[in-house]
Amino acid sequence: MAPQRFREQFDHIQRSMPDVPLAMGPDDDARPLYEKGVVLARSGEEARVVEDTVRAHFAETRGLLPDHVRRDGPERGRGGVTRIRVGDPALGEDTVPHALDALRAAEDRHGRRLVSRNHVVHIAVNACPGDEPVPIVRSGSPNPAAAGTGYDPRTAVRVLVVDTGLVSDHRAYPLLAHTSGDTQTTETDDGGVLRQYVGHGTFIAGILAAVAPNTDITVRGSLNDAGAVLECEFGSKLFEAVERDGWPDVISLSAGSPAAGLHGLLGLEAFMRELRVHRTLLVAAAGNNGSDVPFWPAAYAALPEYADSVLSVGALRSDGEGPACFSNHGSWVRVYAPGERLTSALTGFTAPVPYLYQHSTYDDCRFGFDYSCTCRYPRHTGVLSEDRESTGGKPDQVMFDGLAQWSGTSFATPVAAGLVAALMTADGERDPRRAGRRLLARATDRTDVRGVRMPALRPPTWRPVPVPAPALPA
Repeated sequence: MAPQRFREQFDHIQRSMPDVPLAMGPDDDARPLYEKGVVLARSGEEARVVEDTVRAHFAETRGLLPDHVRRDGPERGRGGVTRIRVGDPALGEDTVPHALDALRAAEDRHGRRLVSRNHVVHIAVNACPGDEPVPIVRSGSPNPAAAGTGYDPRTAVRVLVVDTGLVSDHRAYPLLAHTSGDTQTTETDDGGVLRQYVGHGTFIAGILAAVAPNTDITVRGSLNDAGAVLECEFGSKLFEAVERDGWPDVISLSAGSPAAGLHGLLGLEAFMRELRVHRTLLVAAAGNNGSDVPFWPAAYAALPEYADSVLSVGALRSDGEGPACFSNHGSWVRVYAPGERLTSALTGFTAPVPYLYQHSTYDDCRFGFDYSCTCRYPRHTGVLSEDRESTGGKPDQVMFDGLAQWSGTSFATPVAAGLVAALMTADGERDPRRAGRRLLARATDRTDVRGVRMPALRPPTWRPVPVPAPALPA
């Protein structure tokens, strides 16, 4: 992505987390976002080693202040990491890179990472205008459409969606009759404008219920703060989500963070170790950076010890003939599913609340694709919800009252999770990981992803949406 693209991403997420000073990492074309002035270490002895080593390094380095190095927060938490303050963000230079350098020799000796940035985990890291929801008329129909299978509470597959929660009137949408969970605390601002990513969890639940009607879906609002959470909190939130109702068959998770290398996120290590001993299958989005830099937790699918418990999902474009421009890619992505211009529930049909969203537009694809993608072909123009400069004219104001169309690997993920659940029902399979392996083994469709033929999952009720023809020059 271009430098301007990174700046838009940074500004967007900083607005969603105004109380956390953020910085942008240097990693190739992913540029992860993280908290300034703080690093993470595993709780216990390693945290003490990291704190002492950073303090000693800062004492020996001109311009760095060892007095700023201290524990910041509980020494032990459910997520297994400790926050260590390494500087005051208000003083200017970010000291996190210096703290990482201080531990490099020790990490080489131990053969593993001891310290990490405190990454921002988010459901839409690229802040793509094409990812904003577009209303669909009441007479429209979901895509994927509802499968013809019934619901049996004795055999229903238990699916947990870790996301933004549910809109208050989600029960008005028939496909969500067997969906429960957390209701989003505030859906619109004082002006009636839809808050960022409100409806995201509801949309995902609608896709799941359409692909796999024989499911009991629980949507947790773990990412209720505009879809973002710090890595140091994320592991604990995942533990809370699975422990409220017991470990489910399938977890659908659309959030993550890019981080170079195959090390994962320190803040997720404890949860991922616990995941391995359960039968739950984690289906995780590959991310929307248009990058091959690993996106976590989806990239755990590439690690041998997690290959059986994690399914990473990239997004196909609307016609299903190739990857969506925004979809991450690489050897760590296991499969691709429809993720561009899907149609599902955003709000129920009983409360015509004037949810307003404002769109912006781009002239070309920010990821270099030549098809008329969601970057180039949004439905509305004007001021985006992230306060970008207007493209001219009065901003469009649109009402959400039922279905919407949305794009992102966020939505390819529940398609894949739903297909796992549907296979469990069809085969009478009670082991979700075995069902996931069987699903991939039966996937005969392929798609070309930058010269590599990759498995593609296209639900039988999904309808390809033609890619809009590019506008001819005047």
